[in-house]
Amino acid sequence: MKEFIRVDGQGLDPADAYRLVVGCVVPRPVAWITTQDANGRVNAAPFSSYNYVATRPPMLAVNISTLDGGLKDTARNIVETGEFVVNVSTEADLEIMHASAAEYPPEISEPEALGISLLPSHHVQPPRIASTPVQMECRLDQAITLGEGYNTLYIGQVVAFHLSPDIYDGRRVNSAAMRPIARLGGPFYAALGEIFHRPMLQRQPGAEPPP
Repeated sequence: MKEFIRVDGQGLDPADAYRLVVGCVVPRPVAWITTQDANGRVNAAPFSSYNYVATRPPMLAVNISTLDGGLKDTARNIVETGEFVVNVSTEADLEIMHASAAEYPPEISEPEALGISLLPSHHVQPPRIASTPVQMECRLDQAITLGEGYNTLYIGQVVAFHLSPDIYDGRRVNSAAMRPIARLGGPFYAALGEIFHRPMLQRQPGAEPPP
């Protein structure tokens, strides 16, 4: 029988825990999040601890860790304004998206520093990233502090979707045409690769209906 290497989670060194989690939970979608501070300064930064968590209404969640000096710019802006935009990162934007992950001082706007083109949003103040095929305007629903307080899960309700006609036909999103980027462990990213199709399964008699 094949033997596995067991690593106990309790008491694990934080750096080792991080490497294990981000190395095992792959691939992860990348949320390229735009926020705006009280002075109108726009922040843009990518986060891969992110997913959807509800559809009635549609909600997204992103986990943002703290810095030694307090909240990251994105988290602070979300807390202070209650608004953010999730832009879907693609292969075409990989380099500039990755560059926006650098820790800029709060007074520096990543879109201005890196030349990221923006579009106005309709329901929230933070703008959208023009080059991305999907942008989702969000209002903060709740913030949940996790574990020892180093991480906070920000859950936002999507109040507007903006989708390029190149990837959306009015009913379905063409994920392959979107060419999204995924994050792996360490400094590695990935594209979609081969896509598999399986038919939708029918609900078996007597089974509980979906919520």
